[in-house]
Amino acid sequence: MGGRAGGGWTGRARGLAAAALVAGCTVGPNFHRPAPPSAASYTAQPLPPQTAGPSPQRFLAGSPVAARWWTLFGSAQLDALEDEALKANPDLKTAEAALRQARELYLAQRATLWPTVTLAANATRAKNSYTIAPPLADNAQSYGLFQGQLNLSYDLDVFGGLRRQVESVRAQADAQRYQTEAAYLTLTTNVAGAAVQLASLDAQLAATEQAIAADRRLLQLTRQEQALGQASTADVANAAATLEQAEQLAPPLRKQIDQQRDLLAVLVGRPGADAPTGRLALAAFALPRELPVSLPADLVRQRPDVLAAEANVHVASAQVGVALAARLPDITLTGSAGGASTALGTLLAPQNTLWSVSGNVAQTVFDAGALRHKQKAAQAALDEAQSQYRSAVLVALQNTADVLQAIVEDAEADRHAAAAQGAADRSLRLARQQLAQGETGALPALTAEAAYDQAEVATAQAHAARYADTVALFQALGGGWWNDPQREADAAR
Repeated sequence: MGGRAGGGWTGRARGLAAAALVAGCTVGPNFHRPAPPSAASYTAQPLPPQTAGPSPQRFLAGSPVAARWWTLFGSAQLDALEDEALKANPDLKTAEAALRQARELYLAQRATLWPTVTLAANATRAKNSYTIAPPLADNAQSYGLFQGQLNLSYDLDVFGGLRRQVESVRAQADAQRYQTEAAYLTLTTNVAGAAVQLASLDAQLAATEQAIAADRRLLQLTRQEQALGQASTADVANAAATLEQAEQLAPPLRKQIDQQRDLLAVLVGRPGADAPTGRLALAAFALPRELPVSLPADLVRQRPDVLAAEANVHVASAQVGVALAARLPDITLTGSAGGASTALGTLLAPQNTLWSVSGNVAQTVFDAGALRHKQKAAQAALDEAQSQYRSAVLVALQNTADVLQAIVEDAEADRHAAAAQGAADRSLRLARQQLAQGETGALPALTAEAAYDQAEVATAQAHAARYADTVALFQALGGGWWNDPQREADAAR
C-alpha cells in the first residue's frame, strides 16, 4: 500500500511538473490588497459640524488633503522653514537615497528574468612537453592559441520562483517609497509643530515678563505702604513670594525656547549655532477654518505607515512563492558558440568554430526537510505581516480619532481661556478706572494686571494647542503627498 501511495504521489508530481512546463505557472499565493475598513466614522459619537468658541473650524468629510498643507497657516516664515527643511534635512536625504537604492535593486533583480550572455577570450603561447601528447591537430609542441567564445545561460523559471522574487523586491521598493513618504510627513509636521511651539513659548514668555514687571511694581508699592504704616510685614512677604513665583516661570520658558530653536536648526539642516533667529509670533499664524476628514476606507490608502505595512504583506506573500518554487525542479538552458585557432585572423573560420547547447534539470532529493521548513517559515512570515498590517490600520484609526476629539475639546478649552482673559481684562480696566478716580490705591490695579498677564499665558497655551492639533490632523490623514503631481511623477519612475 505504501508503494502504491508513493507511486501515486510521484505520478501527481510528474503531472504537475508537466502541466507547469506547458503553462509556465507561477506557484504561491497571488497578492490581493486587503479590504479597507467598513467603518464610516472614527469616533463612537458623531463629531459636531464645527468646533465651538472663537475661530471655529469646520469638519469636511471626504475633502481632499492639500499636499502643501502647512501653507494653510498663512505664515511666510513657516513656509520658508518647510522649504529649507525639505532641501537640507539629512534624515530626508537618507530616506531618498534608500529609495533610490531599493529601485536599483529591483531593476537588478528584474534582469534575472532575461538570459545572461557573456563573452570570453583567451590568447596563449605555450610549449608542450614531448612526453605529453600534443594538444593541437598539427602535433606542434610549441604553439600560439587564440580562443573566443560567447556563452548564454537562461533559467526557464518554469514554476515562477524568479518572478516571485522580482515581485518581492518590487514590493520592497514600494515599502521603501512609503517609508520615504513617512519621513517626508514626519519632517514637515515636526517643523510645523516646532514653529508653533516656539511661537507659543515666545508669547508665554512675553506675558510672563509682563507679569513679573507687574509683581515687581506691586512689591515696591507694598514696601512704600509699609513705610507709611498702611501695610504689614506679612503683606510685603506675600508680595515678594508672588514675585519670586512669577520669576520662577521665566527660566524654564527660556530653556524651552532655546531647545525649540536648536530643534528647528536640526530639522532645517543647520548646526545649533546657526539656528533660525527670527521671532515667530503666534498671532502671525492663521488657524485653518476648514479641516478635511478622510473616510476610514480612504485613510488606509493614504497613510504611508499603513501603505508600508501593506507592501510588507506583499513582500511576504511573494516570498511564499519563492520558497515553494525552491522545492520544485529548476530547468536551465545553456549554450555557447565561438572559435579556436593558432592565428587570430582565422579564429572564426568554418573549420575552427565550435558550439554547444545543453539543458539542465536540478531537483533537490534530500535536504533533511530544510526547504519544507523554509516554506513554512515563509508562510509564518506572511501571517506575521498580515497581523502587523491589521495593527497598523487600527493604530491609524485610533490616531485619527484621538486627534479629532482633541480638536473639539481643545477648542472648548480655548473658548474658556478666551473668556477668562476677557474677564481678567474687564477687571483690569475697572481697577485702573477706580485708580484714576481715586477710589482705590494702586495695589488692586497691579493685582488685576498680574492676573491678566497670567490669563494671557493660559490663552497662548490654549491657542497653541489648537494649532498643534491641526498639524496632528494633517499628519494623521497622511499629509496629502498623493495630491502632489511632482511626487507622484517621481514615484512612477
